[in-house]
Formats: sequence, structure tokens, C-alpha cells
Amino acid sequence: METDAVHPRVLGYLGRALSLELSAVQQYMTQASLVGLWGDEAAADRFRQETVEEMQHAERIVQQMLSLGVAPAASQLHPVTHAADLVGLLEHNAVLEQQLIDHYDEASRFCQLVGDQANGEFFAALLEDEQHHGRDLEAWLQELGGRRRRGYARYGAMAPANNGPRGTSQRNPSQRDLSRRASF
Repeated sequence: METDAVHPRVLGYLGRALSLELSAVQQYMTQASLVGLWGDEAAADRFRQETVEEMQHAERIVQQMLSLGVAPAASQLHPVTHAADLVGLLEHNAVLEQQLIDHYDEASRFCQLVGDQANGEFFAALLEDEQHHGRDLEAWLQELGGRRRRGYARYGAMAPANNGPRGTSQRNPSQRDLSRRASF
């Protein structure tokens, strides 16, 4: 297939996909080394396997781009994210996997829209792989106790007020002060 027969936006999706996959390779490879330093060889092995799988995706994208007559070029790699523990690393990885899932979903839908069945099927296959990775990652997080609560909810500020006797609201002083300030 020649480049001018492919919608330019499809080529953009391929370039962005390569950037995301290589970002994932970099992240998983780094995390494998990090958790290895922590002494968690089982987690290091899992991250190494993820590295290989993401590298295989990158290779498939390069091959697809070459078959379309396009020189592969990853435009921008995301910096590696870090955390103080395994759950934190996995939470960051879940964000990256979701970016991949969203990207492949959008790319495959666009290909359907413009009638590019071959590239649509290519992106749909990658989407299926990444959805599988996402499910595996969520299962791993669940094995470790699940995701942590983030933001204000973690501190109870978003929790509903307790009802005291006769339906009166029992708020702590800081909540009362906030409601007074809000009325100004």
C-alpha cells in the first residue's frame, strides 16, 4: 500500500502508537530494574515480560509503517513514572495502559469511519492486546489490595456528614467553618 492511499490521520495514529508503546517499553524496563533492586524478583520478571510484549507491539507498528512506505519515528516518549512501592508503580502503569487503550480505540473507530479496513483491523488487534494487559494489571492490583484512594476523599473531606440525633448533622469543626465561609 502506498502512503498517499492512507489517510494522513491514520499515519499520525501509527506514529503516536509507536511513541506510546516505546514509552511503555521504557517504563516497564525501568520498573523491572527498580523492583529488582528492591529484591522483588517475581515482580521484576512480570515487568520484564511486559517489556517484551510492548516491544513486540512497537515492532508490529514499525512493520506496519514500513509496509505503508513511512519511515517510523516516535515523536515523543513519556518520562518514566516512579513510585515508592509496587502498588504505586502499578497505578502509574494503569494510566499508561489506559492511554494505549483509548488511542487504539480512537484509531480503529477512525479507520472504520474513513473505510480503511486493513488499518482498522490492525488497530483493533492492538486494542484487544492492550485491553488484556489492562485486565491483567487490574487483577495484579487487586491481588495487592486494590488501588489507593486519591485526593481529598482519602482524608474524609468528601465523606457524607453523619446524622446525629433527630436528623441533625454532626459535622466536625472544620466542616462547620468551611460552610460558614462559603456563605459569605
